[in-house]
Amino acid sequence: MPNLIRGVNPLTRLALILLITTPLLLSVDWVSAAVSLLVTFIFAPLCGIGLVRLLKMSWPLFIISPISGISMLLYAQEGGREYFSFFLATVTDNSIELALAMMLRVLAVALPVIVLARDIDPTELGDALAQILRLPARFVIGAVAGVRMLTLFKDDWQAMTQARRARGLADRGKIAHTLSMSFGLLVLALRRGGKLATAMEARGFGRPIPGGNKRTWARESKLTRTDWIVMLCSLILASLPVIISVATDSWRFLGL
Repeated sequence: MPNLIRGVNPLTRLALILLITTPLLLSVDWVSAAVSLLVTFIFAPLCGIGLVRLLKMSWPLFIISPISGISMLLYAQEGGREYFSFFLATVTDNSIELALAMMLRVLAVALPVIVLARDIDPTELGDALAQILRLPARFVIGAVAGVRMLTLFKDDWQAMTQARRARGLADRGKIAHTLSMSFGLLVLALRRGGKLATAMEARGFGRPIPGGNKRTWARESKLTRTDWIVMLCSLILASLPVIISVATDSWRFLGL
């Protein structure tokens, strides 16, 4: 499967996420969200992730998305024809449009993040943050450690599931089981984070280099011509939903 973003700098991927998602946060209209979502579905296979795999990875979003639209549907600003009214809840043409826009926007913002950030190497990301953005070493090392810990969540979940099943604790409702597992995973993550922070502090990570010497790097990180071309193409694609939304008179800046 082709992958147009293979080999680009991790910082370029972060820039692509900002370029694609930021315009969607400036408006609440369904046209720009729908166009952006369509662009994501078209380019996801070209970025190394098939549509079937993308849908499997993002299935929780398709549950969260309708939930996010319910509040807009019932409590958004009234406008147009009224279909239903009860106490503070009112369903009108405007609330239906805003609910649809909100549901599409959740998918349009989250799916590009999954496509672009799914296989970022934490070490390469740390090199880019330190060498290109010149961020403090303490922040960079903490970010690298945090990203590495995220990759362990799936393994931790499977290990906890097997351990609870061996102890006979898995025979309960799915909701109660999920909540219990999530709480256990949170406790495990906090404990691991505390131990990792203590270990890194004891080893002097993030402290100034004595003698005023310059820090050296095992791997050089820089933006190449390919990175700039990818960012330029992303800027054009990110402007497409805005242009179409404005041309169709659907643009609603910050929901106004």
